[in-house]
Order: sequence, then C-alpha cells, then structure tokens
Amino acid sequence: MHSQSSPRSWEDNLADEKKSTYGKVAVAAVLINLFGLVTSLFTMTVYDRVVPNNATSSLIGLSIGLAIIVVFDFILKLLRAYFVDYAGAQIDLEVGERVFSRLLAIRMDLKKGSTGSLTGLMRELEALRDFFASATMTAIVDVPFILVTLVVVFLIGGSVVLVPLIAIPIVVGVGAFTQPAMDRLSARSMGEGLAKQSVLVEAIGGLEMVKTAGAGPLLKKRWALAVERHSDSSLRQRLISTIGVTTATSAGTISYAGVVIVGVELIAAHDLTMGGLIACSILAGRAVAPLAQISQLLSRITSTRTAYRQLNQMMEMPPEGPEGEALLLTAPKGKLEFRNVSFRYPGAPEKALDEVSFIVEPGERVAILGRVGSGKSTIARLVLGLYPPEDGLVMIDGTDIRQLDPSNMRSHIGAAMQESVLLTGSVRENIILGRPGMDDEEMMRAAELSGTHQFMGQIANGYDLRLADRGEGLSGGQRQSIAIARALAGKPQILVFDEPTSAMDTQTETALIQRLQQEMAGRTFMVITHRPPLLQLVTRVILMDKGKVIMDGPRDEVLKQITRPQKAA
Repeated sequence: MHSQSSPRSWEDNLADEKKSTYGKVAVAAVLINLFGLVTSLFTMTVYDRVVPNNATSSLIGLSIGLAIIVVFDFILKLLRAYFVDYAGAQIDLEVGERVFSRLLAIRMDLKKGSTGSLTGLMRELEALRDFFASATMTAIVDVPFILVTLVVVFLIGGSVVLVPLIAIPIVVGVGAFTQPAMDRLSARSMGEGLAKQSVLVEAIGGLEMVKTAGAGPLLKKRWALAVERHSDSSLRQRLISTIGVTTATSAGTISYAGVVIVGVELIAAHDLTMGGLIACSILAGRAVAPLAQISQLLSRITSTRTAYRQLNQMMEMPPEGPEGEALLLTAPKGKLEFRNVSFRYPGAPEKALDEVSFIVEPGERVAILGRVGSGKSTIARLVLGLYPPEDGLVMIDGTDIRQLDPSNMRSHIGAAMQESVLLTGSVRENIILGRPGMDDEEMMRAAELSGTHQFMGQIANGYDLRLADRGEGLSGGQRQSIAIARALAGKPQILVFDEPTSAMDTQTETALIQRLQQEMAGRTFMVITHRPPLLQLVTRVILMDKGKVIMDGPRDEVLKQITRPQKAA
C-alpha cells in the first residue's frame, strides 16, 4: 500500500488569483486615474491660457500630448478589462474544479439537501466569478483616488471642495444603512432560489413518474409557491440596491450643480478662473462617480458573501477518506470483513445494521438474502465506502476502509448497484467509465460476458451510440447489462452486485449466469438478490433480518433451513 497526501484548501486558488491578477488591475487603475486628472488640467489650461491669448501653437502641443494620453488610456482600459475577465476565467477553471471535486467527494452521511439544492449550490460559484470578473470590482481600486481628486479640487478651487465632501458621506451613509437589510434579503433570496431549483430538478429527473402518477398539479403548486417566494425576496433586494445606486447618481448631479453654483461666486470674487471652474466640475464628478459603482459593488458583495458562506459550508464538510494521508490499494487479495458493524442512515430512527459480523475470504462467493429493509443493500454501500459505519470496522485485506483512498479502493471493486444509472455519452464511455487506459479488447470481453454485445452488436454505430440522460431509450434490462459490463471491465478482484438482474427476463438472466460461472473463479463475489437463479453463482449464503445476521453457512444448507418450514406447512 502507498499513501496519498491531501489537497490544498479551495480558498488558496481564490487568494492566488486575487493577488496576482488584481495587482495588475491596480497598476492599470492608478495610471488611468492619473490620466483622468491630466484631462481635467488640459481643459483648465485651454480655457485659462490658450483661449485668452489665442495660443494656437500651444493648443497643438497640448492636443498632441492629450492624444498620446488617450491612446495609452484606451490600451490600459482594455488591459484592465482583460485582467478582470481573466480572473473570472481562472476562478471557473481552478476553483470550479476544486469545488466540483469536493462535491464528488462529499460524504453521503453528511450530504444535506436535495439534488436540486446541491445543483443550485454549484451555481453559486457563478456569483463568486461574476463578482471578481465584474466591472464594478475595479471601483475598489478607484476609491483611494477619490481623496487624490478632492485634493486637486481643493488646490484649484479652494472651498469648492466642500460640495463633494458633503455629498460623499451621504452616499456612504445610505450604503451602510441599507447593508444589513441587503444581507438578510440576499441570504433569503439564495435559500429560496435553491428551493426553486430543487423543485425543477425533481420534476425533470422524474418526468416519467410525474406524468404516469399524475403528480403534475402537486409539482405545479410547489413550483408556483417557490417562484412567488423567490420573486418577492429578489424584488425587495433589488429595490434596496436601487436606493443606494440612485442616491449615488443623484449625489453626483447635485455635486456637479453645487460646484457650479459655488464656483460662480468664487469667479465673481476673482478667486477662481473659468477654466478652474470647469476643471473642478469635471473632477467633482470623477470624485463622486466611483460611489455609484461602490453602491453596485456593495450589492454584489452581499450576494457574493452569501454565496461564499453556502459554498464554504460544503467545502468545510469532511470529504471521504482519512483526515491524514490515505493508503492506496495496489493488488488486493479480496478479503472482506465486517466486525461488529452498526449503521444508521442520517435521520433514520432505526439502525439499518446492528452488530453485523462476518468474513468473506479471498475468492469466496457469497449471496446476501433477506426481506425488504433487512439491511442487504446497506452492506454493499458500506463495502464500497459510500457510508462509514457508526460502530465497528469494515475491512478489506485487514485494513479499515476508512484509512483507504476511496477512489483508489473502488477502482478494485466492480459494482453493479440496484439502480443502473448511465451517464450521457456513448455506450463505450459508460463501460470504460473512469478507466481511460482500458483497450477495446477488454471492453468487448466485458460486454460479451454481460450480454451487452447481443444488442449493441446489431446496431450500426454500436458502442459509439450516444445515450440520453440516464440511459433513456434503453430497456431496464439493457441498462443493467451495461452496468454489469462496467463492473466486469478491467477484471477487478472484488465484485459487488445488488439485484443485478431484477429487470432481465428469465432467458437473458440464465444465459448471463452461465457466462459468469467461469468469470467468478478466484475473485471475491458478493451478490444481494431475491432471485433464486443467481444463487448458482455462490457457495455461501448470509441471511439478514432487521439489520442482523440470522443465518450464515454453505448455500445448500442455508437454503434447506429457509425452505423447511414451508415444506412442513
């Protein structure tokens, strides 16, 4: 066995992108703001020096200088936009990959919410990306230049600077006043958005059942209620956000008018020139303008903070596998052991397994029988490490599976579970799934063993046939056949089948059993089933009832004891 170290925290990538990319954005923003000051000074110089003296040659020189600045300003704004968009793309690539990987590694016993809620949660990553890739993000860099701009206004117009100085605190105060309400509404809107997404995914995923069972009216009612609640909270959130943005816009207009009014008085007192007034009015507008963006940014920050909290809750949930370095299985012998294992599904009142103990030796073939709800399928899930035991040990080759790397461990187990789920893609991809190095010869061998080749070999595009979502268009038996081929491909040492032939007809099942007889030789095989024909593949039977092992022994002896009361009757 080998060990494997744990990955970096997901925020590491986010922090890296902020440091590297926004450093470049800051440099570009500094130069752009300086160029903005130069433009205002150009206007003042033209009105105060060029126009009174008809200095055409000076105007030409100033115009050439301004043209050069405009060109550089244009280039820098393009670069700034590129850097911001690049940050968003990197968040999608790097952070998105980590978040999706964590979603795949989420512990089933800690999974909260429905499939739709988790789907909606992944969408919140877009809120993070939109924040770091939004134009309003650059307003953060522009804020320090408000002070620089005010200093320049003071140097040119003196007391004129009082007008924007009064307007700025008003805008900031309104933003601070509305922020708590924005936080509450953002969290509420996100929760209701996830609820709406949950209804949608549930309806689409079970559309066939919805139609056949007449569940449409119920889901329509749920959808209408979810949309109404989400629309209401979103409307309130946008309304409060609009208050801040509108306040900033109005403050900009009032600031401009106030500068002109005060400036006229200063011109009359010969304390300000016409060029100085125009420059001050332009600069006052530049000082207040970022505040409108800041108001929009505050709204985005609220949504982003809520999205971050939701994502961080998932990212902080312990993933599958050990906390430290995980052990890697190299060539497992296939010994399975349950030692005093108890397990209860999250929220369930009763234990699914209660003090279960048994050993399956390497190469042994075992069937697990029992009534519905007796804990049979739970044993398969624990062998695959989908859930950790509440008490006791589940071991492979004498090693607690909680010490093993889950993905590596499952690569040595061929599993065909009760629900045969196929992914969108070709039949070939669904058989090879997760094992890209597998050649066509091995894929065909598994397909022939499972019976998949009998129906795929007669189709023109064969194994390149594209399957729809969850394998729609195929019969239940065909989906099971592909799932069995997937389990057999690569010759894993351990095979775990849970009702693998429940959707097959008797003839197909009999042919499959005959083909599997030789395939099972030397490999550990565990099958959960209600169908007697599958018992031909095993030499031992474990009988479960109410989460306990009530009988364990050679197949024929156990079956004889099970059927004896029926014969006596």
